[in-house]
Amino acid sequence: MERLYVLQQVVSQGVFTHTLTSPSATVSQTFFSHRHHSNLMVMEILLVRHVTPEVAVTVKLASSFTPYSKDIDFQAAPDYRGGSHIQGRTHNPEFPEGPRPTVHLIWTPIPSTLTLQPGQSQDHWSFILAVAGSFDMAKSSFDEGLNLMATGFLRRSHEKAWEEVWLWSKVEVTGSEHLLKAVIGCMFYILSAFPSRHDTNSFFGGISPGGLSNGSDAQDYWGHVFWDQEIWINPTVALFYPQLARAVLEYRVRTIDGAKYNAQKQGYEGLKFGWQSAVSGREMCPVDVYGQDEIHINGDVALAFRNYYYLTEDVSMFTDGQGSQLIWGVADYWLSRVTWCPDDQKYHLLGVMPPDEYYDNVNNSVYTNTVAKLSLQFAVELADLLEHPEPKEWQDVADNFQIPFDQESLYHPEFEGYSKGYPVKQADAVMLSYPLGLSMLPEIRRNDLEAYEIATDPHGPAMTWSMFAIGWLELGKAEKAQRLLEKCFKNIQGPFQVWSESSDGSGAVNFLTGMGGFLQAVVFGYSGFRVQKECLAFSPLLPNDLSEVCIHGVSYLGHQLDWLFQKDEVCVTLREQKNGAASAKVCDLQVILKASGTKLPLTPGTPVKFPREPGCVCKLELSSFCWPF
Repeated sequence: MERLYVLQQVVSQGVFTHTLTSPSATVSQTFFSHRHHSNLMVMEILLVRHVTPEVAVTVKLASSFTPYSKDIDFQAAPDYRGGSHIQGRTHNPEFPEGPRPTVHLIWTPIPSTLTLQPGQSQDHWSFILAVAGSFDMAKSSFDEGLNLMATGFLRRSHEKAWEEVWLWSKVEVTGSEHLLKAVIGCMFYILSAFPSRHDTNSFFGGISPGGLSNGSDAQDYWGHVFWDQEIWINPTVALFYPQLARAVLEYRVRTIDGAKYNAQKQGYEGLKFGWQSAVSGREMCPVDVYGQDEIHINGDVALAFRNYYYLTEDVSMFTDGQGSQLIWGVADYWLSRVTWCPDDQKYHLLGVMPPDEYYDNVNNSVYTNTVAKLSLQFAVELADLLEHPEPKEWQDVADNFQIPFDQESLYHPEFEGYSKGYPVKQADAVMLSYPLGLSMLPEIRRNDLEAYEIATDPHGPAMTWSMFAIGWLELGKAEKAQRLLEKCFKNIQGPFQVWSESSDGSGAVNFLTGMGGFLQAVVFGYSGFRVQKECLAFSPLLPNDLSEVCIHGVSYLGHQLDWLFQKDEVCVTLREQKNGAASAKVCDLQVILKASGTKLPLTPGTPVKFPREPGCVCKLELSSFCWPF
């Protein structure tokens, strides 16, 4: 008997197939989580005969499913429309006196055998599972699944939804098949963790490093949300899908009460987002030191809000969506958390854990201080935009934050007292230029990259080398960048392009954080895209083994842009607007080239070509340029 496993990501749109072939028949078992109806999971079985039609062909189905969970107290419930039904509550609330969420599962029963009757050349069977937090939602999803089965549109509606995803946005590279497969896999798995663009009713609980929770297994982080969501996973999603990026922000807004509780518990003002967050927003990290000290999470969250606004100018997120309360709450936290040092006339952050978790209780983490400074600056900017009176201390602290810098070696030490060459777990100080956007000379950028490349743990988390690759692309060293990016391939496990957290296969699986970093190296690295206050800057550079990179569906100020980057030429096409396509105020756009100052208006449907050089896309009335170097 021959056995085959296939993940059809492009042709059949996110369908996993297990096929068994014998002399008498071929049976294919297909699984998918429905892309459009996110509460539905589907199994389909196709049985095709090879022998004479006078003989019945029977296959046995072995089901190991039992309604048991270490985390949920399941109880049998009355069947619904021929489907088995169980319901339950979590054994424990997130915090004392907190709610215990409910869950309902309704599924079509699985028979012990399936038979292809004499005279039939083939037949297929469909089985569905509806999962929801309420019985009404579970019933509605199950009803929809039954209706789709009855009309024969169950699988086709799923495939159609994925086709729409790829038509909306796609990243393609020419010259490296293994890079292309990795990119498609990353896009597929990350987008699978988000709801459909059309799904406005589902509760979105954020993105965890390992995707869906694996129950009580700490290896997959219990499904909790970390900085991974804002810094590693969301940037590429926001560039293509502002609606999905807004779902990330709305998740954080719903956790404001929990963040306020965290800050008060630590003795500070404002909001302190949990290092590990779930539904309530209260700190869920089982190890106190991370929840207490890894406070850069606050700035990471604020940075996602800032970048969303720069990409969309969607003010409603900060008024009706309460984003302004979050940004100002973060600013108030920094005011209460900093310490004024009269010796250097600077504000310090003492006793923190940087992104490099090999160290704790350090002072003035360069990453933490920089991202805190950025969030304070955005708080001031947002207050001015909304004509809200802001404390003058926000600007004062932002202007006078201590940002560690070694004048002798001309590089940024990770924190006060860091010794150059000491071991580093993961990307930290190398993230100052990207994604934080800290302005620095190319010499200093190079020094940072060189200092930390030799010190970084080669077995550290998967996303680290993508940041080094982006850094070297900024400096024009495409081949150096490509060699570092290829280190990420050690974390990709065949045959389904599944990422492990560590290169030896250990850690969280499927590691969306590593995928997010990898996608940023491709999307932001090769293109040089940088999200700025008044423009989307670009500075493309391709390694020798790539002849072109196509980035379709970049969303900027309510428009969609299709980009083609080649060795010596760039082509950008502004898509023609469709009814309902824009999610923000639509503005006329132009390309401004840095070296020549040439201005190229963008007309919908008309490709605009120009020599490969840095430039930016901005509104027609803007004349300044915003590339960081």
